[in-house]
Amino acid sequence: MAAHYLWTMTRPTSAHSPDIAASSLGAFSISLPVEDLPTSKAFYERLGFTATGGDDESWTILMNGPVIIGLFQGMFDKPMLTFNPGWANDTSELDAFTDVRVIKDQLVAAGVTVESDTTGDSENGPASFAVFDPDGNPILIDQHR
Repeated sequence: MAAHYLWTMTRPTSAHSPDIAASSLGAFSISLPVEDLPTSKAFYERLGFTATGGDDESWTILMNGPVIIGLFQGMFDKPMLTFNPGWANDTSELDAFTDVRVIKDQLVAAGVTVESDTTGDSENGPASFAVFDPDGNPILIDQHR
């Protein structure tokens, strides 16, 4: 059942919907707000996560197998789903990927409301935007390169 659910969530829903599945949203992670980064990082390391990036002052990225979490101190107040175009799930950079601006245009064409949009600031390179699911859960699409 889980495989069926994942398949139905990634395929286009109708002939009128843009083919979001054809353009990967990028590497997936959970971004968590934390009050004390060193304490939270130590906790997740005890769970088997290994630090793979960050500044260790306000944010850090950790991995455990294919699972990626980001810990962010003082940056936002609610956990969010995060997708990073241009990154593979092992956090390596992809040579070819769908630019965040294309992803945004596809989502807008599908009727999704976009917020906190920086994609108009430049024609390429880093940019991001957020969307919210029907229950108000934030989803960040954040391209770093």
